Amino acid sequence: MRSFDTPLPIDAVLDELAGTLERGNAAVLVAPPGAGKTTRVPLALLDAPWLASEKGLAFEKGPGNKKIIMLEPRRIAARASAERMAKTLGEPVGQTVGYRVRFGSKVSRATRIEVVTEGIFSRQILDDPELSGIGAVLFDEFHERSLDADLGLALARDAQTGLREDLRILVMSATLDGARVAKLLGDAPVVASEGRAFPVETRYLGRKADAPLERQMADAIAMALRADPGSVLAFLPGAAEIRRTQNFLGERIHDASIEIVPLFGALDAGVQDRAIAPAPKGHRKVVLATSIAETSLTIEGVRIVVDSGVARVPRYEPDIGLTRLETVRASRAAVDQRRGRAGRTEPGICYRLWDEPQTASLAAYTQPEILSADLSSLVLDLAQWGVTDPASLAFLDPPPAPALKEARSLLRELGALDGDGRITAEGNSLRALALPPRLARMIVDSHRLGAGEEAAEIAAILTERGLGGDSVDLEYRLDQFRRDRSQRATSARSLARRWAEQVASEKTESRGGSSPSPQGGGGKRSAPSSDELPSTGIMLAFAFPDRVARNRGNGSFVLANGRGASVEQVSALARAPYIAVAELTGTAAQGRILLAAPIAQADIELRFADEIEIADEISFDRSAMALRARRKRTLHAITLSEAPLALTPSAETARVLADGLIAAGMDRLPWSKPAKQWRDRVMFLRKAEGDASLWPDLSDDSLAAGRETWLVPALYDKIALKDLSSGDLSDALMGLLPWELRARLEKEAPMHFEAPTGTQLAIDYEAEQGPTIAVRLQELFGLNIHPSIAKGAVPLVLELLSPAHRPVQVTRDLPGFWRGSYAAVRSDLRGRYPRHPWPEDPASAMPTRRVKPRGT
Repeated sequence: MRSFDTPLPIDAVLDELAGTLERGNAAVLVAPPGAGKTTRVPLALLDAPWLASEKGLAFEKGPGNKKIIMLEPRRIAARASAERMAKTLGEPVGQTVGYRVRFGSKVSRATRIEVVTEGIFSRQILDDPELSGIGAVLFDEFHERSLDADLGLALARDAQTGLREDLRILVMSATLDGARVAKLLGDAPVVASEGRAFPVETRYLGRKADAPLERQMADAIAMALRADPGSVLAFLPGAAEIRRTQNFLGERIHDASIEIVPLFGALDAGVQDRAIAPAPKGHRKVVLATSIAETSLTIEGVRIVVDSGVARVPRYEPDIGLTRLETVRASRAAVDQRRGRAGRTEPGICYRLWDEPQTASLAAYTQPEILSADLSSLVLDLAQWGVTDPASLAFLDPPPAPALKEARSLLRELGALDGDGRITAEGNSLRALALPPRLARMIVDSHRLGAGEEAAEIAAILTERGLGGDSVDLEYRLDQFRRDRSQRATSARSLARRWAEQVASEKTESRGGSSPSPQGGGGKRSAPSSDELPSTGIMLAFAFPDRVARNRGNGSFVLANGRGASVEQVSALARAPYIAVAELTGTAAQGRILLAAPIAQADIELRFADEIEIADEISFDRSAMALRARRKRTLHAITLSEAPLALTPSAETARVLADGLIAAGMDRLPWSKPAKQWRDRVMFLRKAEGDASLWPDLSDDSLAAGRETWLVPALYDKIALKDLSSGDLSDALMGLLPWELRARLEKEAPMHFEAPTGTQLAIDYEAEQGPTIAVRLQELFGLNIHPSIAKGAVPLVLELLSPAHRPVQVTRDLPGFWRGSYAAVRSDLRGRYPRHPWPEDPASAMPTRRVKPRGT
């Protein structure tokens, strides 16, 4: 076992760990922050006998020449840990210890320990499943549970069990459910280190809901600087919040000995290195960081942590194929890691921007990325591995079925998978680019149109946050990116050129001479003229055809997938008729566009010709109460053009017109008084005999539901409400009443009541009190039986009128009225109407419509 000059807490378990890996091929190491596992374990294992090469191998140079690969979740951690280990050995990086990250590598033939990012390792093992020349794979900070880490561990375990029993796998973490990981690795031993943690005092500041987070963070940092010595590490969710907090701090802090520096993934490596470097003697540093600083990094001099308590995480929505960044409360494991940063080198203080009781309600661990990520890259990598069912591999958490289904569907449309889920030649070309499949498809398609390098630059901007600035206009970002002379931008441009050259060298031929559409069913696209290159917008649309969007005014757009999104009205994009959207956030119903490029309608029609549908659409115009017909050309949910069409009445137009009229309201139909009364009469008898009777239900709801039976046939030759007469409506309604009930209707619910005088009086079936007639009292003289309908079951309500047709009394018992109230009515009215008869016995008097002759 190698010895070290500077003792670290992890040293106490290094012998146990070495023995565990000598006896078996897997182990789990749980060690708290600051124990030294990242920079000490790889060095301690370097002389292990199981790293000695087997005889006869071409790479053999003596004992102990197999490599150790250590995975880090972030580039900054990979570089920093490699530099720390190299310094321990007294060597420059790239000798015994080196690193490989996306924008640069420092390795040599002498390198025995390679620190790589998790995505780099996934590609290494996919390209070389036996991991030739590698003796051990160490997964550092595995608790972060990135998609690449989960995939890398699953593939490494599969290779170990099927190809390389001698391969050692060590999973390391500070906050990890060690038992679950140990079970995944075949009940591997768990080695635990006590570590070394200086005491950290925790102070809860609470948070005001009505004040910006950045202002409260700036206040807390300024207060901490006044109250305590040492440098500050502050955790914020993203780059935008870091910049705003930095501005607020600039207004509060005027001490030249205090340096305020940002730390997030989109910064140049040099800027990141300055952030983690110790402050000069006599100076203090305020590091404003994202979760990038939670693990692996030790920032010298930091003894104060200010924690906002929130983090930004990606959330994939399979139903719309979008990954949105959400700001969520950090997990307990994460806030504990952050707090531990204050006690790495001396006792410290942690300020928390929430109330103490809220800590108990935090989720125990950060949700694994595999449960909320776009799985298209994972599924493609698994297909390259020869696996169609992820359940056959050792995943700590199985990928969700909906996201898997969406990923397989997308990859089939990209031509990357065949019908059985196996990788195709096209899929191999896309996977070789080390990009999300959509972006790989964009470069391949654009290369076929002579714009591979331009598309590769777009891919660089989309995969490296912050390149080219933060403008919502992708064309502006591209221009800024091409002008940027920083090391990060230069490296990104070099990487983009390599992507383009890789595609060009493969000379990938499209299937059937055409380029498949990412989400349009793989249709053919027309080729441009030789001197025409695709626009930025159309190249973006090759990757995201479902996010081509049409302007609907005031910066609001509808996407081809049917979702809504908007851009700030001050942006030039707000005036573009069409755009292609690369990034958006917010809800699925109404998102906010973060990055897009204008796209011409002519380009859409040229490149996506086979995906454009032409359909004749008939709709109901409620303002005109008539049908309108249009011929529409659409790209999924986007209408590209429409023109009016002449309408010919048909069964289809009848149904659309009927639906429109019913939706406008039953009262808009041309009801005649006889038709209304007829309907009321039927409904009266239905009510009188009970709903189970033979009488049809003619209520508004029932008529609406049954419009196919009565209204649609009446509209076969009509295209507007004005074409439907009251007679047409009456005929249609009456067709609902069976012939055998029509005679009964006339008999049991007649339209009129014939008074003793012979007057035909209309019966009001709509009256609230029941079927009613209004009749002058004199016309009922001599009637001793109360009139009724419905076979005598329902008495008519009699509204008795004076000779002047003014209401006198309402009764349902005419004989009782003659015997009772009539006397009082006679006494009151005969003086006012002396020429009208007022007999003392009305039940035996003659009915009349006339006045008494003069002189009688």
